[in-house]
Amino acid sequence: MATLSGSSGGIAYYQLKERTVKQETVSANQSNSNSDISTVNGLVAPNVPIVSSLDSTQFGMLNQLEPSIAAEEEELQESPEIDIVINNVVCNFNVRCHLNLRQIALTGSNVEYRRENGMLTMKLRNPGSTASIWSSGKVTCTGATSEDAAKKAARKIARILQKLGFRIRFTNFRIVNVLGTCTMPFKINIVKFSRENRNNAVYEPELHPGVTYKIKDIKATMKIFSTGSITITAPSVANVQSAVEHIFPLV
Repeated sequence: MATLSGSSGGIAYYQLKERTVKQETVSANQSNSNSDISTVNGLVAPNVPIVSSLDSTQFGMLNQLEPSIAAEEEELQESPEIDIVINNVVCNFNVRCHLNLRQIALTGSNVEYRRENGMLTMKLRNPGSTASIWSSGKVTCTGATSEDAAKKAARKIARILQKLGFRIRFTNFRIVNVLGTCTMPFKINIVKFSRENRNNAVYEPELHPGVTYKIKDIKATMKIFSTGSITITAPSVANVQSAVEHIFPLV
């Protein structure tokens, strides 16, 4: 019995000891956590004003940037990018000699001779263009998509004629006409537009579905359609661009 009582007393003693150890561990963890929190608070508290001051400067910088960003957005909205597609460039030049069209038709390649019209047609692949040749030495090239390509095609035609035995002199080259198209990012009220621009605009729906608008300064003629599509005819590519810049605020 004594042994049993001793053993039970030892067990109770060990259980009590374990409880005290656990309580001491829990209290120690709580004290450590409290000290950590106090330490963290001690570290954070002095830095709070610095963070707030940095935030205020950042907000100040953002406030200064906001007007410029808004202005840029307004500019982008007011002047959207419009792609102008050059479809055809027409150029003329003279070779300053008489051309035997029948001889060119017999010895040349990619040519078509129509005697009733008194004109010979020669086609090129690169750059893609078609040349109309007269016996007087005048040549007209059409089908190029840029001024550089038109000049390259004209010089290539002159070189071909030179190789066929003619004494060619490449002279009087000039761009005669440029055809371009563009599409506005909105529809156009052509009836209202024609009324507001009666001096330069002509609208006859019985004859043509679009408005004909002429700009005398740059010698440009425009066909404006209600879908927003515009066809421009001008003496040069620069004039086509100027015509689009002129018509955009009006439509």
